[in-house]
Amino acid sequence: MEKGFILWFTGLSGSGKTTISQALEPELKAKGCKVEILDGDVVRTNLSKGLGFSQEDRDTNIRRIGFVAHLLSRNGVAAMTAAISPYRAIRDEIRAIEPNFVEVYVTAPLEVCENRDVKGLYAKARAGEIKGFTGIDDPYEAPLNPEIICYTEQESVEESVKKVLSKLEQLGYI
Repeated sequence: MEKGFILWFTGLSGSGKTTISQALEPELKAKGCKVEILDGDVVRTNLSKGLGFSQEDRDTNIRRIGFVAHLLSRNGVAAMTAAISPYRAIRDEIRAIEPNFVEVYVTAPLEVCENRDVKGLYAKARAGEIKGFTGIDDPYEAPLNPEIICYTEQESVEESVKKVLSKLEQLGYI
């Protein structure tokens, strides 16, 4: 594969972004793609250390992820991002700079995401220990026209991966 692209996974915490991107990685590599996953938690620990969770800091974090993904994409890499990226305007900003942008909305009901929450973040947010938590007291703006929607309450990880692969084939990326 010579043509890089950004596969932008967005959705609430616990919706399945990281799980799907990690399951997709070996499938893309088997098809000859160079792949890099930019996971929100990993990026925050390294590239965006020191940023908080205000809208301005979240926007800065997402712009950094988008910038790195764009650099990877233009060098022939399938750059997958797995970050909540709650604000539509910033996602659209990244789409505007990257011609090979594929948005994947990973969605599950809030209760399902809360039940999957191994870190206990939702419980802390509901108890008032975390302020500005997406889906609790800070909004998540769902994409209006994503290329792919994965309904993780109803689909298995394998079904979601097949859906993404099928769309990437249809778009001519793989």
